[in-house]
Amino acid sequence: MRARQGPKAAIVATAHKIARIVYHLLTHRTPFRDLRAEDDEQRARERDLAHLRTRAAKLGLTLVESPA
Repeated sequence: MRARQGPKAAIVATAHKIARIVYHLLTHRTPFRDLRAEDDEQRARERDLAHLRTRAAKLGLTLVESPA
């Protein structure tokens, strides 16, 4: 964000994101759950695989998972 729109816009965007999170926590009365790095990496991997499957389907291909 900072590289695209500058440091001031990045600060405002970050503050807005934090405000949205706090608002959601207060209005829904849910405790804050801090995600571990492993959880974030797993979600990113699943998101990447879903994106690859979609792109492959558009090209008429299928993905085959190879054993690691």
